[in-house]
Amino acid sequence: MIKNLLKYRELLLAVVIVLMVLGVGARSPEFVGAGNLLEMFNDTSILIILALGQMMVLLTKGIDLSMAANLALTGMIVALINFHHPDIPVWSLVLLATFLGLVMGAINGLLVWKVGIPPIVVTLGTMSIYRGIIFLLSNGGWINAHQMSPDFLSLPRATFIGLPLLGWCAIAALILVAYFLRYSRTGRALYTAGGNATAAYYTGINAGKMQFVSFCLSGALAGFCGYLWISRFAVAYVDVANGFELQIVAACVIGGISTMGGIGSVVGCLLGALFLGVINNALPVIEVSPFWQMAISGGVIVIAVILNERANKRKGRLILRHSPAVQPVRTETGVSS
Repeated sequence: MIKNLLKYRELLLAVVIVLMVLGVGARSPEFVGAGNLLEMFNDTSILIILALGQMMVLLTKGIDLSMAANLALTGMIVALINFHHPDIPVWSLVLLATFLGLVMGAINGLLVWKVGIPPIVVTLGTMSIYRGIIFLLSNGGWINAHQMSPDFLSLPRATFIGLPLLGWCAIAALILVAYFLRYSRTGRALYTAGGNATAAYYTGINAGKMQFVSFCLSGALAGFCGYLWISRFAVAYVDVANGFELQIVAACVIGGISTMGGIGSVVGCLLGALFLGVINNALPVIEVSPFWQMAISGGVIVIAVILNERANKRKGRLILRHSPAVQPVRTETGVSS
């Protein structure tokens, strides 16, 4: 019964989100207003972009716990540059943040691919390193709104067809990642590398290289979000997005992306992020303490992982079996196989 339901998990998740919105709207009608729904999507945009990056890493059977620290470091760097050189064009700072994030993602990928360190160990280590670098660059200080140029702050807030540019960035990321995973050879290889290492080997796909590519992509998206986060909230400091890793992983797992690799979709990733976005925005409306947010997210992750694992247990034909090597048989005249 559960497995049959999980076949339609994305549809069910969409229905749950709609019911949640309508339920909160019954108590507070302004919650379901068009303006509030657009603002809620805008608030969730950064989480959507980061979850897309995390999804690509999870597809290859990895995990990136350094995304929030990557975001904080790239955000601090561009904020400091803007403070000291406000004449530098904002678009160049966006490109710089994206490039720096890509470099940090590449470091993670190389340590996993070439050195062979487990992804969770690598990214836990680099997460602490990136946070430490932020402290060294800023001396523990803050960069506030009055220290940032108007152009730096206004770009994500520019509105097009009623939706701020921040929301359009999330939509663009969804389209690009969906196209990449569905139609590009590398995108399809990410699924194969994480879902079936044996098939990947026999088709010439280097699973380690695919993990490296996924870390580069997740790092680039985290760096891009570094600028978006700092300009949206108009402050840069050491603890920016501290603990946001849980939200990123939760969005992926709730959306059906398997932590065992090879399973997941962009639609599921979007719905997982929107689910958390609705919860985060609904808690104050229904008068639930925001301190429960982490507990609720953690509980949802546990439930989603259990459901994912039950859905992924499929009976199938065993194609290749690893059998022990045949031991030579000694005879009186010599050794025969």
